[in-house]
Amino acid sequence: MAADAIGEDFEDGGEGPKKKKFSGKKLILFIVLPLLLLIGAGVGVYLSGMLSPAKPTVASTDSEAPPPPPPAQAVFFDLPEIIVNLNSAGRRSTFLKMNVSLELQNPADIGRINEVMPRIIDNFQVYLRELRIEDLQGSAGMYRLREELLRRVNLAVRPARVRDVLFREMLVQ
Repeated sequence: MAADAIGEDFEDGGEGPKKKKFSGKKLILFIVLPLLLLIGAGVGVYLSGMLSPAKPTVASTDSEAPPPPPPAQAVFFDLPEIIVNLNSAGRRSTFLKMNVSLELQNPADIGRINEVMPRIIDNFQVYLRELRIEDLQGSAGMYRLREELLRRVNLAVRPARVRDVLFREMLVQ
């Protein structure tokens, strides 16, 4: 029976069963391209973290990790009230009244702030007198004012460092 089946294959011309040969384009299209797509998909899934094993949540004990250090205490220093005449084109005067607090990085810097207080006030007044009312409008204007005052106060109190300038009150009249 097996001999008959083999004989039938050779009856059409004595040649064996025909094997199809892939051309270069078909080889790339049907074998290499899907293989590259599968590899790319596998790498994408791996990098996205979908294949990483789930980490069991275990209650931590004191011996595993030390507690994080407590956050540094914020130290605030209030500057005296500042009232300046803004730069205006018209005959009518426009005034700016500000109460500012400085957030210090180190409580020991309070002495340095007190030493250079006249310089800080002078720097603020010189800068604020050149502002126009349009410079203070909107959140972008407030942000620019804060950044400029912070830059000026840090230059005045160097080597001490001021973290932030905080507006307690700001009135334009």
